[in-house]
Amino acid sequence: MQLRTPKFSRGMTLIELMVVVVIATILVSIAVPSYMAQVRRSRRVEAKTALLELAGREERFFSTNGADYSQTPAELGYAAFGVPIASGYYSLAVTRCQVGANCGPNAVPGPSYILTATPVAGTPQVNDTECGAYSVDSIGSQFSSGSQTAAYCWHN
Repeated sequence: MQLRTPKFSRGMTLIELMVVVVIATILVSIAVPSYMAQVRRSRRVEAKTALLELAGREERFFSTNGADYSQTPAELGYAAFGVPIASGYYSLAVTRCQVGANCGPNAVPGPSYILTATPVAGTPQVNDTECGAYSVDSIGSQFSSGSQTAAYCWHN
């Protein structure tokens, strides 16, 4: 017995296919920017965490040595500064202020320090216009560069 195929088999029309493509494009155009924003925020969190950990190490160093903060990476448990952290998207820098010198936005008299996490050139994090670089000083003040306030950047 031989099976008969219908003369006209029903398939997808070009219009139906184009509707599916348009719907998929709309969903992707919504999902990708949202995903990229979350990835950017997770990198920010890594940078802030590294800064606060380094601040803790500075305070520990000061409490055991008593006279000054360190600017030497090895004394703080790091191989070097300026090396990318936060999965390679930020680099850390330490600025130490001597006794009698004022440094930083708060003009804290030394001994003091300012720690800064700066986006590494050539990474997508450089394009973060909301919250660029992050800084924290020896009295715990938090700063950021970018279009948003420091409070927004440090709490989001």
